[in-house]
Amino acid sequence: MRDYFIRRLLLIPPTLLGVTLLVFAITRFVPGGPLERALMEARSADTRRSDASRGAISEEQLAQLKAYYGLDKPIPIAYAQWLGRLVRGDLGMSQRFNEPVGDLIVQRLPVSLVYGAVTLLLTYGICVPLGIAKAIRHRTGFDNLTSALVFFGYAVPGYALGAVLIVFLAARAAWFPMGGFVSENFAELSAWGKLLDVAHHAALPLVCHTIGGFAFLTLLMKNHLMDNLAADFVRTAVAKGVSFRTAVVRHALRNSLIPLATHLGGSLSLFVGGSYLIEFIFDINGMGLFGVQSIFDRDYPAVMGVLVVSSLVLLIGNVLSDFLIALIDPRVRFK
Repeated sequence: MRDYFIRRLLLIPPTLLGVTLLVFAITRFVPGGPLERALMEARSADTRRSDASRGAISEEQLAQLKAYYGLDKPIPIAYAQWLGRLVRGDLGMSQRFNEPVGDLIVQRLPVSLVYGAVTLLLTYGICVPLGIAKAIRHRTGFDNLTSALVFFGYAVPGYALGAVLIVFLAARAAWFPMGGFVSENFAELSAWGKLLDVAHHAALPLVCHTIGGFAFLTLLMKNHLMDNLAADFVRTAVAKGVSFRTAVVRHALRNSLIPLATHLGGSLSLFVGGSYLIEFIFDINGMGLFGVQSIFDRDYPAVMGVLVVSSLVLLIGNVLSDFLIALIDPRVRFK
């Protein structure tokens, strides 16, 4: 098992290399990049010249713009230079904020970490007990009522629900803030007041964060637990005198947790990116909003920085999922 995980960890750098190379090449061919935007701004600002010369940019100025945005070199050379800076811990300068991308990520990462951790705890803390209860009480009134709520959550995207909640609960009813992570007077509040303020701002975004994963994980837990309850080893245990509760907890439940362990690795991406659209809708200054703004503004150094962090966390999460599967399932032996 040790050799297997060592090989998996050694596969992270080449996988990350392939992902970043692909996205880096795409950014060179996508229209409307930083060079085009700079040219448009230069032409729109040049209103005092005559119509014949308006918007004219010399070849020297164009070469300076290409050098400034790093577009004066072929893709392999430019990528090698970017990769060399990445190895030294330099993610480049943001073209929109004119600040180091690493500093911008560090400023926004704690916000996404808070939302990601709380979302993960709420999702697994609710879905596992609810899925167990639905499997044991299959086809009862409780199962039918919760199934209606679960399917509603599965059908409604989190960002669409966020727009509805902002309109009705924030804008019209004024029960919750329109957006943001904290209030403007956050520094003046007491410790308890700061906690309440963060919870007040986070209530609606957390509902939108958890609704999609909540529905999926609940059904996943229920269906796999029902399959294991109908298996021969559970019926044999009950026939030998083991109580139904013991059979569920000690035998069926452990096997039913395996699919949830595989899903946990992908869920770790919530810690860095959350939901890009949800953070954009609620104007939460986290990694998700930063990624969306970088894409809209064609801020390619920032896009690459967000990609590196999110991809690295996702790859580590996949290795962690394999490790959890090995702990839960005694049949798994990685050789």
